Amino acid sequence: MFMKGEKNMKKHNALKIVVITMLVFMLLTWILPAATYQTSYYELGRAQIGFFDIFSYQNTVLGYFGYIAVYILMVAGFYGVLYKTGAYRRILDAIVKKFTGKEAIVISIIMVIFAFLTSFCGVQLALILFFPFVISLVLMMGYSKLVAVAATAGSVAVGLMGTTFAYSTTQILQQYLKTEITTNIAAKIIILVIGLALLILNTFVFGKKKSLKEADDKENYIPEPARGIKKRSNWPLVIILDAILVVMILGFISWSGAFNITAFTEATNAVTEFEIGGFPLFGKILGSNISAFGSWTLVELIAILALAIIIIKFVYKIKWDDVMEGFGKGIRKAIVPALIVLVIYTCLVLTTYHPFQLVIYKTILGLTKGFNIFTTGLVVVVSSIINGDVLYAFYNVVPYFVSVITDTSVYPLVAVIFQSMYGLVTLVAPTSIPLMITLSYLNVPYKSWFKYIWKLLVALVVVLFIIFTILLLI
Repeated sequence: MFMKGEKNMKKHNALKIVVITMLVFMLLTWILPAATYQTSYYELGRAQIGFFDIFSYQNTVLGYFGYIAVYILMVAGFYGVLYKTGAYRRILDAIVKKFTGKEAIVISIIMVIFAFLTSFCGVQLALILFFPFVISLVLMMGYSKLVAVAATAGSVAVGLMGTTFAYSTTQILQQYLKTEITTNIAAKIIILVIGLALLILNTFVFGKKKSLKEADDKENYIPEPARGIKKRSNWPLVIILDAILVVMILGFISWSGAFNITAFTEATNAVTEFEIGGFPLFGKILGSNISAFGSWTLVELIAILALAIIIIKFVYKIKWDDVMEGFGKGIRKAIVPALIVLVIYTCLVLTTYHPFQLVIYKTILGLTKGFNIFTTGLVVVVSSIINGDVLYAFYNVVPYFVSVITDTSVYPLVAVIFQSMYGLVTLVAPTSIPLMITLSYLNVPYKSWFKYIWKLLVALVVVLFIIFTILLLI
């Protein structure tokens, strides 16, 4: 995945924005005092961060979040190998040809699928695996790179807004707000549907088609037609890609947390503990750290991609040298997006070790007496920008929030506000991983994206606060 810059003034714009964001956070540690909340709010005084502190945090960043950068590199290497099959380009050509004149319908369906999977399974980072495929398709169908961003990162953001059964996304809210995953489920579905409708409308009203002849860097996103490669059937690759998608969905659906289904955990234990002559053969082959469906992370997906590369190599009879060449070429193009991931998580570690954010939340919540949907929404906006991970975005504010807003009757509404506003912010936040690596991949300036999406942003804010008001009055 990932490319050369098309213009020097735009090159690595996403990385620059993320680095500037980190510098702003560093500056805030000099301006605002640190504060924590355990059983009570306590200010610690200023805990300024210095230049060398940033680099000393890399052990923590790599230790806790390095696998996410590895995942980005693995996705890149995987596509580098796909390019070597020749079948990958033929699949793209076949889809474009089959749906000529129906491009908007195809892209809309993809957006619905991405948003639904994010809402239902919590696969906002896992879906990055399919971003390059969708982006190539969108560009080959003649649409602009901004439409490609909307179809991928935009759909994921809307899915987060309307999160339904993704327990991994909402578990902190359920824990502290004492809600169930089905609480206000109708409102969540309405937010998902309206958000999707507005996103699709915005995409095809403002996403004008662009001729591929005008896209001088299209070769960075669309594989060249196969030359010198023996033509083999496309179907094995189609089956492999479909199998990866199905396994990913099964792996990330929270079977036990959302549905109290333990069958996959029991089946995994049965396989890994099965002994032949007193020796747990399958458990040793699969490894002691294998996770059951329902508790997968990107680590398991990395393993699946490695296995898929091996299968593709033998099915399409690609030489090992060509596999390594394609894999290496893909990785080289993914260095900047992977670096963006590490910088975003450096921001997270920085704000965790120098906790100035609670001071901001205390100030905002102090603007009104008791619960208020606007101050609550503003708190979520700030928390979502500061914390690039959904669990941290909620954990760093919800415990303090419930100590200030003790009226438990509003907690179901608070849960909706937190998850929907978080998803909204990921549509534009410089700490949103799906957004920033997609902008980096396509070399789309952050400013261009904001100009493209601001009308949708305003519309979604209005819709969300209307829904919040209705829920408050019910």
